Amino acid sequence: MSEQFNPQDFPYAIFITWTTYGSWLPGDHRGWSDSNGTARQPQPLLEVWARNRLKELPVVLCQEQREAIERVIREHAEIRGWSLFAVSVRSNHVHVVVRATAIPSKVRDQFKANATRVLRAMPQPIANEKVWSKGGDIEFVDTDEELERIVLYVTEAQDRMDRKEH
Repeated sequence: MSEQFNPQDFPYAIFITWTTYGSWLPGDHRGWSDSNGTARQPQPLLEVWARNRLKELPVVLCQEQREAIERVIREHAEIRGWSLFAVSVRSNHVHVVVRATAIPSKVRDQFKANATRVLRAMPQPIANEKVWSKGGDIEFVDTDEELERIVLYVTEAQDRMDRKEH
């Protein structure tokens, strides 16, 4: 049975995050989520096992690729008539905060597909067959306070964190 979508049940906004291929593996030292979305603690041996099973090198986005992805996300949201509150394309993941009149997983998948398309059309196209990890995280934003906190995180906190662009 396909997902049913009732616009009246839709939250204020959705906070979508997805990672590049090979950048956040099962067992990751930062913690990770299993296929059911359950948060898991680091498991170093699992991370090594998963890394050894990669069929391609992990994808790391350069500045030019990041800018192209951000542009296409903004363009797609505008074409669809969706309210884009924030977007941040990092070297190994993407954050989008949007209000859309569609099933949230379809919104995420449309953004990912358009980002892949633009990466493949660049003068130095991305060579990997897989650009993104499967799926991605979707959180529902139900209040103005939550929206403000998440937009601040996406637009400012990412750059302030004491870590390399991850």
